[in-house]
Amino acid sequence: MGMIPRVMTDQDAVFMAEALSVAEQGLYGAHPNPRVGALLVKEGRVVGRGAHLLAGEPHAEVFALGDAGAAARGATAYITLEPCSHQGRTPPCADALVAAGISRVVIAMRDPNPLVSGRGVERLRTAGILVEEGCMAAEAEALNPGYLQRMRHGRPWIRLKQAMSLDGRVALADGQSQWLTGEIARADVQRERARASAILAGVGTVLADNPRLAPRLGTGLRRYPVKVILDTHLRTPPDAALLATPGPTWVVHHPDAPMTAQAALRAAGAELLPCGGAEGRLDLSALMAVLARREVNEILVESGPTLASALFKAGLIDEWLLYVAPLLLGRDARPVLTAGPYATLAEIPRWSLIRTERMGDDGKWTLRPRES
Repeated sequence: MGMIPRVMTDQDAVFMAEALSVAEQGLYGAHPNPRVGALLVKEGRVVGRGAHLLAGEPHAEVFALGDAGAAARGATAYITLEPCSHQGRTPPCADALVAAGISRVVIAMRDPNPLVSGRGVERLRTAGILVEEGCMAAEAEALNPGYLQRMRHGRPWIRLKQAMSLDGRVALADGQSQWLTGEIARADVQRERARASAILAGVGTVLADNPRLAPRLGTGLRRYPVKVILDTHLRTPPDAALLATPGPTWVVHHPDAPMTAQAALRAAGAELLPCGGAEGRLDLSALMAVLARREVNEILVESGPTLASALFKAGLIDEWLLYVAPLLLGRDARPVLTAGPYATLAEIPRWSLIRTERMGDDGKWTLRPRES
């Protein structure tokens, strides 16, 4: 069934904006599902709110219906993503809306999941419910970049996170980098970690810094991101700190990696993912497809210049988070990454500055590849 032209009012935008705000409650826990918010409105008054908080638990619509109770009958539902129409981890939300007597549904966007796309809308319209689409669609897209990209293109959304100096350096020549930025910027990194489905790092970072790679937000998370380590020859020590922190650890290696190292890491609790590539290297594009099949939506990359450069050259960076410290490290310091060589300016990949934020004395730049 084709999309019916929407009739959006200013009031619809106000209520959808609130539904999007409610959806942010699932920022850290909804993975691998999308973050969704629902608002029930009757006679201009909000009677029910709900967000999808954790996979396996009720969806936003069910929480909103429960909040509204009998007041849901005849109400308008504002939902940030098309209601599901299939039995997944939970029952179909479209059926719950029909059974509750909802009279009108306004959705921000359709769900690109082939199990849902268009079917939820059709189920509601078949039941006689007025459905209007496209209210604040761009804002809804921004809420779930990883889920949407995984459904549309079969790979996760990749954020590269780096802290750098004003002269574009991430560490001194001997590798010293702690701490370029202040406490406020480092606290923001913990939030970026918590929202990720997976945190990706190379074995070089593991050997140099022995990182935990688990978010520390001060409040208990109900879901911790997967820690994905790229380790061609399995040099990750079985007593590495990350193996003792919350969340699964997946170590990606070449199939020819030593069997003794494989056994030791498995005994330490890691899951091993063989991933071959040309010339004994890992195939990053193939790996991203594997991670998508494992329902990884958003990846936060925490790495040195080597992995950052490889992702850059492969065109796999969807978003670049640069925490900029107001200092200079000098010409011998290590650059954020290496690129090129380029023969002309026209060849150079361009980036768009999406957002700038102040983090105490530091800055945070969010960049995305400029569209052609």
